[in-house]
Amino acid sequence: MKKATTTPYNIESITDLHRVLGLPKPLHPLVSVINLTNVDCHIDDSLKSMVYNFYSVCTKNDFTGRMKYGQNYYDFDNGIMTFFSPGQVISTEGSDIKVNGMWLVFHPDFVRSYPLGKSIKDMGFFSYAVNEALHLSESEESMLNGIMQNIEQEYKQPIDNFSQDVIVAHIELLLSYSNRFYNRQFITRKSVNSDLLVKLDEVLDAYFSNTPSGLPSVKYIAQALNVSPSYLSDMLRSLTGQNAQQHIHHKLIERAKDVLTTTQLSVSEIAYQLGFEYPQSFSKLFKIKTDVSPLEYRKLFN
Repeated sequence: MKKATTTPYNIESITDLHRVLGLPKPLHPLVSVINLTNVDCHIDDSLKSMVYNFYSVCTKNDFTGRMKYGQNYYDFDNGIMTFFSPGQVISTEGSDIKVNGMWLVFHPDFVRSYPLGKSIKDMGFFSYAVNEALHLSESEESMLNGIMQNIEQEYKQPIDNFSQDVIVAHIELLLSYSNRFYNRQFITRKSVNSDLLVKLDEVLDAYFSNTPSGLPSVKYIAQALNVSPSYLSDMLRSLTGQNAQQHIHHKLIERAKDVLTTTQLSVSEIAYQLGFEYPQSFSKLFKIKTDVSPLEYRKLFN
């Protein structure tokens, strides 16, 4: 028997979100700051799984219940910050969810005409799995909550020609601090990430030891490690200076060097063994990475 699945409830607008949460209509249709202590988080079955069609930035503490983002459960400790982009599925478990914190939501249209409208799509933490959330100190959490409160105060004022500019500037400041804290987190969690690096190399070694049906993708490796592709690339940059694709190519070339110097397999055989569909693609990549062709490299050891 198939396990019953729940179709995610689609929350189209910030007005719709306020209605679902039992809050008054938002003062601005495209941006809102919600104090989670004022929200009754009792969730019925129809709202166990939701999709927001706007950006969500939230600080959480004193959480009771379970939350799932994609296929991963959230590790809730005090001082956690989460980031959701439009279209992502968030699920909750528990009859009475309790949480404190601040919640900023804003529609993509609100920042679309600003540089932030483009740069926000490159911010990796909006595509991270929830268990990769940002851990904050009390002072950092207080500072970021303060920025959200400034946003709230601004849209409560009479709107003028500068209102949107000021609010977008505050959102940009909030995300800039978040980016700083994320990069610091890669450093403070270096031992954890070093273990992940070891597991990454084990996954790649196992992949190349079998007969691959193609080159390993970043998505494939990330899934094998239970992290998102964005997190994997950012973690590798902090440890090795390479993104995930560059690291995969490095491991591939190192394995190719071993085969070239320890066997008599032809370049075409080695290319197919490593998962290349066309030997020319292998030879081109090898020369880009080593400045010599595979055959020239082999001759150096004969």
